[in-house]
Amino acid sequence: AMEKTYMSMFLLLVAISCSLGKDIGKKETKETNTKPKLPQTLSRGWGDQLIWTQTYEEALFRSKNSNKPLMIIHHLDDCPHSQALKKVFAEHKEIQKLAEKFILLNLVYETTDKNLAPDGQYVPRILFIDPSLTVRADITGRYSNRLYAYEPSDIALLYSNMQKALKLLKTEL
Repeated sequence: AMEKTYMSMFLLLVAISCSLGKDIGKKETKETNTKPKLPQTLSRGWGDQLIWTQTYEEALFRSKNSNKPLMIIHHLDDCPHSQALKKVFAEHKEIQKLAEKFILLNLVYETTDKNLAPDGQYVPRILFIDPSLTVRADITGRYSNRLYAYEPSDIALLYSNMQKALKLLKTEL
């Protein structure tokens, strides 16, 4: 019986130290906490006021049914390049406005669809898919070794590629 009491005492101490640690940490980072933290949405920070789909399957379904092109952003939370692109993308008013005309999906994991990694699984990469569910291999960024990669400085190119994805739609379908 003695051992059990020891154990529960020990667990209690651990719990106390963890929560104390959190409180101490909070006081130090007061500046960052003054901004109300928005709940994590499907946008993952790429545009909180936009409508994002949850899964690739849902995105394909919606694209076909609404006759809107699909824009897929592959990214990772701990990738500085993804973070940098996300910031510029989210703050770009014209891009955010144009994005409303797309079915949108951002993914932090790879799908099993090989068509979404025509030249490899790197992040960030952005692909466009038309409502006939064809990946637009012709809408690329400016890097020959990573065709669908964009840097923050490529934001104007991304914007014109979004326009291209919408234009092709009107002429082809």
